[in-house]
Formats: sequence, structure tokens, C-alpha cells
Amino acid sequence: MRRREFIVGFGGAAAWSLKAGAQQPAMPVIGFVSVGALDENYTRYLAAWRAGLAESGYIEDLNVSIEYHWLEGRYDRLAALMTDLARRGVPVISLPGGSASAVAAKAATSTIPIVFGVGDDPIKLGLVASLARPGGNATGINYFSNEVVPRRLGLLSDLVPAAKRLAVLINPRNGVGADFTLRDVQDAARRLKWPIDVYKAGTRDEIEAAFDEMERDGADALFIAPDPYFNIRRYQLAALATHHEIAACYSDRDFVEAGGLMSYGTDVAGIWRQVGAYTGRILRGSNPADMPVVQWDRFIFALNMKTAKALDIKVLPITRARADIVVE
Repeated sequence: MRRREFIVGFGGAAAWSLKAGAQQPAMPVIGFVSVGALDENYTRYLAAWRAGLAESGYIEDLNVSIEYHWLEGRYDRLAALMTDLARRGVPVISLPGGSASAVAAKAATSTIPIVFGVGDDPIKLGLVASLARPGGNATGINYFSNEVVPRRLGLLSDLVPAAKRLAVLINPRNGVGADFTLRDVQDAARRLKWPIDVYKAGTRDEIEAAFDEMERDGADALFIAPDPYFNIRRYQLAALATHHEIAACYSDRDFVEAGGLMSYGTDVAGIWRQVGAYTGRILRGSNPADMPVVQWDRFIFALNMKTAKALDIKVLPITRARADIVVE
């Protein structure tokens, strides 16, 4: 070996040795999983999650490592991914949003701590024994997304009181979440005396086809089920609803900011921050079995006046006054 190569090689080895020594003990690794995609909205949510984590003193790449998994709507990858995280024994699995992710994680491990953010009842999902004392390896935040379905449909009814039939769009790939949503929509629509038609879509082309079918069926009101993949496709969904002249309601403000008519749902960034905070507490030594499930009760009504005008919807002053966010 030439002298210069030897010196460079030795220097690199010495630097590696010093770095390895400086990293002892090894930083904990959080297994972070989202069925969404890291776009501009999820970047904002991720910042909130990191802020929650920092409340316990954990800063990425300083004293904690984060293994990110953005599935971009690929629910079929959840089971294998959770099994792999469990096999490798990560200290905690953090799941800011989605019942399907939480159920898959719980099926993969009964020992590794899991922090979830779910809209469905975590007891009925089999995640915890009770909200006050979860009793197992999972805890987190319940934001009642499906319990606000009656409120969401009521606001939609105020906007389109002459609507005769409700279309419901669900993602069949989100089996657990779709089932819970459909059940709650059916109950709420029955009270409003709205018959419903269910449409299923889990790809861009399927969404296009679903809206064509809605128009043929004469749908005049639409409920978009909460779903991370639908959030990815929010611009497409909002544009299609306006193009087909269907008044649609959504689960959160992201859709309204993308051109959707209205939304009523949870404060997503707040949920992500709380999941981050619980994740940090577990890394500090808290036992998920003793950490009560946080019952989140902050909801946001958002309204897009430009879309209302495009759909020839007359928004009553009282309805506008109720909105937390108005997009002009």
C-alpha cells in the first residue's frame, strides 16, 4: 500500500473509532409509521410530532434516532412492516394516525410499546383494556373522528338542505377504518333520513371512476371517509367534487384548503404533537399500561366560500359564523 493511501485509511479508521465511541451507548430508535405521504401537510404534522417528542428532551440525531416509514396509502405493507419492527425489537413504535396501523402493530407484538392516534374506539379495536388504564403495551390518543360524523353530516345538511341522497366514498384497502366509518355514517344518515350509496376507491383511477358513477346515480351530497390515502389525493377529490357539482364534506381542513367545500374534524397537528409527547415519555421509562388514553376534544369546522359559490350554494350567515376557518 502506498504511504498516502495508508495515512488516509488510518485516519478514516481513527475517525470511525472516535465516532463509534462517542455514540456509546447507542441512541434509541423509534419506529415511526404513517400510511400517508411526506407532502407539505405531513411535513407540518411531522414538525408537531417532533415538538411533542422534544417535550421529553428527545431531539432527532442528538439523542434519538427515528426510522421513518411513509407507506403512501399501501395498507398491504403494514403487516410485514410491523412484524419486522417487532422482530428487531425497536424501543417504541409511534403511529400518529390511523386505526389500521395500530391494529397491525398490536397484532405483531404484545411487548414493544405502541403509541397510537386513532379515531375509532381503541377498546373495540382491541388496543387497550380501558381508556383510564390501558393495561397492555399500547396507549395513545383517541380523537373520536367517527363520533363527530353526525355533526359533520349536520353541517353538510345545513349547506345543502335540498339534497336527496348521500354518496359515501371509502377506501376498501383501509379495512378497519372503512368498516367503522361506514357503520357510523349509516347511523347518522338514517337520523337525517338520507338514503346512502357506497362507493369504493383506493387508487387515482378508481377515484375517477367512482365520481363518474356518482354523477350517473345523481348524487348531490358526498361524505369522504377519513383516510390517509384520501389526504394524499385531496386535490383530485376536491376538483372532482366541484367538477361533478357534488357538495362534499371531508374529515379535516387540508381538503378545504385544497378546494373542498367543508370539513369538520380533529386538529391533526395537535394529535401528532400529543403522540410525539407520549412517545418521548415512554422512552423516558413510562409504562404504556399505566398511561391513560388521551381523549382529544378539539375539532375544527372549515368552510371554502369560493367552492360554495362555484356550486351555487347559499351559505347562511349563521353557518359561516360557526366556521373556525373560512377560505375566501
